Amino acid sequence: MRLPVYLYGHPVLRKESIAVPADYEGLKELVANMYETMYASEGVGLAAPQIGRNDRIVVIDADPVSDTFPECAGRKFTLINPVIEILDGDPVTRPEGCLSLPGLSENVSRVEHIRLKWLDENLEPHEEEISGFLARIVQHECDHLEGKLYIDHISMIRRQLIKSKLNGIITGRIRCDYPAKYAPKKK
Repeated sequence: MRLPVYLYGHPVLRKESIAVPADYEGLKELVANMYETMYASEGVGLAAPQIGRNDRIVVIDADPVSDTFPECAGRKFTLINPVIEILDGDPVTRPEGCLSLPGLSENVSRVEHIRLKWLDENLEPHEEEISGFLARIVQHECDHLEGKLYIDHISMIRRQLIKSKLNGIITGRIRCDYPAKYAPKKK
């Protein structure tokens, strides 16, 4: 089932997510719905807070960007309770966008070499070193689990310059091509 993507300004995007327990009911159905939502929205990653759930769950299918970033070829995986360790390397600045911030893209600096530990959808443990753009995707999605957005990594000057666009998302003036849940109206 395709779910609405929660947009900037919605409080759920700023809450820290909680760990998924071993007896999480409906996990496989939720993961399937997250993939369906991600594909319908033409994203390469989606975190549970983006569908209104504060659970430590991320789905990624980076294959659509593999023409530009070969390390993303065939990389589709579900991350449950992921833990990232930053490894060596200087930060690289690249543009990032987000389904929760439609129509925006900003340059963000991130390291591109990490160690990732996670459980898959069957709650089997995994550990892997990940590099390049795939590491960026993982960090971006895992930021959502901490209540962070990519715009938290840009300068205050840049945030001021895009303030009217951010307000446009909050007020519903900026629309997107996929089902969305806008921030609740202030009373």
